[in-house]
Amino acid sequence: MQRRKFSREFKLEAVRLVKDRGVAVAQAARDLDLHENVLRKWVRELSSDPQHAFPGYGQMKPESREIDRLRKEVAKLKAERDILKKAASTGPSGRWHGCAVRWMSPARAFMPRSTAAPVPVPVMTRCS
Repeated sequence: MQRRKFSREFKLEAVRLVKDRGVAVAQAARDLDLHENVLRKWVRELSSDPQHAFPGYGQMKPESREIDRLRKEVAKLKAERDILKKAASTGPSGRWHGCAVRWMSPARAFMPRSTAAPVPVPVMTRCS
């Protein structure tokens, strides 16, 4: 059985039926062939944020969009940090050998085109 999808207009009309006309949630849910909890959730969602309620397919609320962007940024920064930590602390055999690390300028470093801002790249030199 496939999950049913309801348009924003249908949800708004169902909530108006309960709020404006005073129909009981249980009765409105039976009439619309919905579960009561679904209709209660729609009423709660519309009353908490009327402007951004029921955003639609693939659209997100501004807060959710910002949280998603920040999560991606944190993941990227953690990956960069781990690469830099590993390059600064290990030698060719995977152990510390007293290697000096110098930083290559961003202009000379190889950076993939997908990176928005160049990042300095560590280069191992003078391992003893």
